[in-house]
Amino acid sequence: MSQSCAAPDPALLAGRFITIEGIDGAGKSTQVERVAARWRAAGLEVVRTREPGGTPLAESLRELVLHRTMDTLTETLLVFAARRDHLREVVEPALARGAVVLCDRFTDATFAYQGGGRGFDLAVLAQLEHWVQQGRQPDLTFWFDLAPEIAARRRAAARAPDRFESEDIAFFTAVRQGYALRFDATPQRVARIDAECTPEAVAAQIDAALEARGW
Repeated sequence: MSQSCAAPDPALLAGRFITIEGIDGAGKSTQVERVAARWRAAGLEVVRTREPGGTPLAESLRELVLHRTMDTLTETLLVFAARRDHLREVVEPALARGAVVLCDRFTDATFAYQGGGRGFDLAVLAQLEHWVQQGRQPDLTFWFDLAPEIAARRRAAARAPDRFESEDIAFFTAVRQGYALRFDATPQRVARIDAECTPEAVAAQIDAALEARGW
């Protein structure tokens, strides 16, 4: 994979909050671990976490969201409850001590899955975002953009589906559109990654986005 990215400056990366977004099957995990390993080698503390999840309470809520039947409002409230605990117990303390936080999904996913996929009221999501996050937003978001049909083939070859992964192509098309709308509103923090490419090409896109920020 690409190793062309210049050595990171720990002073520029300290206390950064970086999120990774995209529909299931986009190939995020391998690339995130590559970046995390590189930054650890440079002497940075890197905290890898996920949403929903990241704390014992949030992981319990994740299990409910992924595997129990519920209406969309209940689902949304559980996601934001998990996020609140995650922010208080993991994200904010890590950023305060100068760590780099790499989080697999954050609020963009809520706007994409609950807002786009489920059709939930975006104004309500925005209000919950304001209450729960109190202004906290990622410094950088990698959006692994992939056609739903390709993502579905990758998922089918990898694992048994959860409640979201069992949804049809129309659902994931709406999720992808939800991501696009969210990121169009905040282009300064988003790096779109063409996740249909080879792993080497995806790595090169990530490195280029980091280099552009001096990271």
